[in-house]
Amino acid sequence: MPQTADSSNRSDPSSERSTFASIRRLRPYVRTALPRLVGGLVASLGASLMALAIPAVLRWVTDGPLTAGVREHDWSGLIWSVVLVALLGAGEAGLILLRRTLVMFPGTRVEAAMRMALFRHLQDLPVSFHDRWPGGQLLSRIMGDLGLLRRWLVFGILQLVVSFVTIVVGVGLLIATGGWLGIIFLCGAIPVTLLAFRFSRKYRKISRLSQDQSGDLATTVEESVHGIRVLKAFGRGPDALDQFTDQAEGLRETEIRKATTDAGLTVALRVIPEVTQGIALVVGAYLVAQGDMTLGTLVAFFATAAVINGPVVDLGMTLSMTLNARTAVDRFFEVMDTTNPITDPAAPADVPVVTAGAAGTAGGHVAFRDVTFRYADAARPVLDHVDLELPPGTTTALVGLTGSGKSTLAMLPPRLFDVTDGVVEVDGVDVRDMTRAQVRERVAVAFEDPTLFSASVRDNVLLGVSDTLPQAEREALMTQALEVAQAQFVLDLPDGVRTRIGEEGLSLSGGQRQRLALARAIAAQPRVLVLDDPLSALDVTTEEAVTARLRDVLVATTTLVIAHRPSTVALADRVAVLQGGRITAVGTHHDLLASDPHYRYIISSLEDDYEAHDHGPEPDREPDREPGPEPGPDRTTNPDERDKQSQEALS
Repeated sequence: MPQTADSSNRSDPSSERSTFASIRRLRPYVRTALPRLVGGLVASLGASLMALAIPAVLRWVTDGPLTAGVREHDWSGLIWSVVLVALLGAGEAGLILLRRTLVMFPGTRVEAAMRMALFRHLQDLPVSFHDRWPGGQLLSRIMGDLGLLRRWLVFGILQLVVSFVTIVVGVGLLIATGGWLGIIFLCGAIPVTLLAFRFSRKYRKISRLSQDQSGDLATTVEESVHGIRVLKAFGRGPDALDQFTDQAEGLRETEIRKATTDAGLTVALRVIPEVTQGIALVVGAYLVAQGDMTLGTLVAFFATAAVINGPVVDLGMTLSMTLNARTAVDRFFEVMDTTNPITDPAAPADVPVVTAGAAGTAGGHVAFRDVTFRYADAARPVLDHVDLELPPGTTTALVGLTGSGKSTLAMLPPRLFDVTDGVVEVDGVDVRDMTRAQVRERVAVAFEDPTLFSASVRDNVLLGVSDTLPQAEREALMTQALEVAQAQFVLDLPDGVRTRIGEEGLSLSGGQRQRLALARAIAAQPRVLVLDDPLSALDVTTEEAVTARLRDVLVATTTLVIAHRPSTVALADRVAVLQGGRITAVGTHHDLLASDPHYRYIISSLEDDYEAHDHGPEPDREPDREPGPEPGPDRTTNPDERDKQSQEALS
């Protein structure tokens, strides 16, 4: 069943940072678009000020041309007043159109730049980061959050600034023209300010929870779709639906809380100004009746109040959009602030570019020297002072019980992990003194669990081949790699090697995916090839064919094979035994069978596991096993205890 973290218990590391401080972090991405955004802001302010100028014209019309025109039957002043109001309205509309034109394109460019920066950073981050972070959370950040930021940049921030300026200028005009009426209106700003402050603190937390829950929901969908075969095979579709329903219901409840909080502020922002205007109307009517205020002043006051009322009412929407944008910024920089400890050296070693297939070469020389590796959250190291030499052009099988650290050791030469202590060398150079590109030109990996991309067969196989090679040479490499990996089945696909194999290659069988992944590693022509049990899903006949061809092509490649079954050991010139995080023996298969009890026990265990999966014994070959009791079903999984049991059994 797909599992996701509970967003309600997730801490917000940016909760102490102010909204302004969070938004200010966008400056590097907004810098190029800033002139047009500022232009849009100026156009918006101009439109707002034109709107505020119309009440002043109405005041002048009411107290001047309108009254005089009626009395003297002269309508020329009134006509010109109407023309002036129309021109102000047209100017306001034109400036709003200009604002939209100025800000729309830079907003999309900022979104695209941030999306590319985030994806580039995700590609650079180490494997350990991707082991911790759910894919749905990353997807929601790179799509949903950045889309929200774009909308805020092209509308929200301008609306917020314009609303603030309009309210401040408008209140100033109200006080200047209406006197005590303006003071009454200003008194309404006190509860509005207090409510906005409380709203900001509450809404920010709900907004963060909502966006985290959206990411969790996306993760659930992603895992359920990828694991649909397992869910169907075990009949757990209804359980997956129940989990999804619970998460969707939690998100719905959070969205309702968001809407309720937003609605509460919106109601207050409508009611308070209306109440203050009602009080001002009563007082204003009394002042006009007493002759202390002209009718034109009262008309201008309420016309100005009407202009202000729109931004006041919209303040709730712009505040909520700003707080959503602040959350999106924080979530974006949570990923961007994650540093990669596996970096390129300031002064990389000068290593010549050479491939394993070049004339006169026999693969790279790999050396593990006093290597220790500990995972960040582990109590003790997985690898402890490992020393191992892989001579050029040889194939070494690495064997050990489950959990002995085989796969971890295989990740060190290509620098998918960096050693905690010690040195891993390729051709006499510490891999940390090379750039990651230099290392991965020399070292290729084929994993037991193959990952293919939603692209053509050709693109998948040639993934590690330089684009600078002539097309004919690339095609030749692909053809040879497919032949070695016994992957000619691709020629029978609808479009041959041009066939798109679908998301993660799930349209293919497990064995077909493994053969394509192996072909990809072979086509890269590395000096060093790491094979993490890449043939586990193949039938015996196909495995034998692949093994025979690998012997031919690996002559010029140094190969480290992680062996999970006896047949894989057949690839090797020699075998290294990993026990308790240390290399305890190195030699040929037959020498180790004769001299190392723990190795005999490992081979015995591998043969038992192999036969238990209905493969049966390998043809024409008896198991190389010492006489003695069969390991029982109650064997412990602790490596030290298993080794002790094996030695007791063999004695």
